[in-house]
Amino acid sequence: MDSRTKALCDFLDAAHSVYHAQAYLAETLKSAGYTRLYEQDEWALAPGGKYFLTRGGSALVAFRVPEGSPKGFLMSASHSDRPTFKVKENFELAAAYTRMAVERYGGMLISPWLDRPLSVAGRVTVETEHGVETKLLDIDRDLLLIPNVAIHMNRQANEGYKWNPAVDTLPLIGSAGAAGKLPALLEKEAGGKILGHDLYLYIRQKASVWGVDEEYISSAALDDLECAWGCTQGFLNGGGSASIPVLCVFDSEEVGSVSPQGAGSSLLEDTLGRICDGLKLNRGRMLAQSFLVSADNAHAVHPNHPEYADPGNAPVMGGGPVIKYNANLSYCTDSVSAAVFRKICGRAGVKVQTYHNRADLPGGSTLGRISLAHVSVPTVDIGLAQLAMHSCCETAAVSDAIDLETAMTAYYGAALEATESGFTIL
Repeated sequence: MDSRTKALCDFLDAAHSVYHAQAYLAETLKSAGYTRLYEQDEWALAPGGKYFLTRGGSALVAFRVPEGSPKGFLMSASHSDRPTFKVKENFELAAAYTRMAVERYGGMLISPWLDRPLSVAGRVTVETEHGVETKLLDIDRDLLLIPNVAIHMNRQANEGYKWNPAVDTLPLIGSAGAAGKLPALLEKEAGGKILGHDLYLYIRQKASVWGVDEEYISSAALDDLECAWGCTQGFLNGGGSASIPVLCVFDSEEVGSVSPQGAGSSLLEDTLGRICDGLKLNRGRMLAQSFLVSADNAHAVHPNHPEYADPGNAPVMGGGPVIKYNANLSYCTDSVSAAVFRKICGRAGVKVQTYHNRADLPGGSTLGRISLAHVSVPTVDIGLAQLAMHSCCETAAVSDAIDLETAMTAYYGAALEATESGFTIL
């Protein structure tokens, strides 16, 4: 397995929750010499400095300060959350069996979650002598399972069954005798009395490279950890840009981005403002020469249902990064931003594809449109082509993940100068 693919798989296997994904990326940045900043502190920024900050335990922004006078911000945005089930407060349901009360997070495909080993991961807030403290928690073992109903008792199971999330998707913890044992296990793992939790289910299946030519990768949360990792690697490997490179990994995209850690928050706007203040830069002039790559995975044409794709804009897995378009601006790509990204990919030797929704099958929106309400800069929406988006196990091409790293390395090593009619790419 290629070392870059192994690194991606290691990240996917460690990122069992949005909090673990952020912690892994933060540790990656620290290992690369980046200094952690805190929003409540004063910032002493210096030319040549490398910095990152986090918010809410689940979002991250990193940036570098060039030695000369910066030309603008070169930014990317991806997200670290995925559709899953969140564990409710007072979650135990004790009767003949002990079950767990959960609720859906995001718009998921339900059926793939059934009849497979699951566990829980996230963060807990524990009581301390002087207050409270958050801790990561991951029960690293096969712990739960959501059982299907036998075909003999549900003859409609293969005929468009309508799921009832209050009944059909409650995980089994154990027998009646298991009551009380899981809360005790969680407190033991947390090392203290739990006063609150943000815990989510995850599948126990590890990332897998497969196919006769080992060209595909299947894993939980390829949407959008695959882009988060590719953008992070490109950010770390990018050369000395005359712009200020900025890496953003947001939370809450799957539920509308409306959280203090989401793209709809002030996080990016606040960070850019503090960079400008700390370096005595004019924020308006900086933004006028800035650019954003909004990276969130795209739908590949389905091998069994090609009719769902737009005939002329149907990306395939292995065809390179996908530029996404929408006339009503669910995606922010326009001719200028698409051309800039195409030019950078061309310099890097990376081919690109295009995606439009089929006209009668409207899709969703993503990070770029939401971020523009706070930071209004030219934006291209891109992604990597994948199957089974919002399943608990998704599939994409190994080569596309590598191509994204290559393209983002070229992007973060470039610099843009705004002209009257476009951009000069330095």
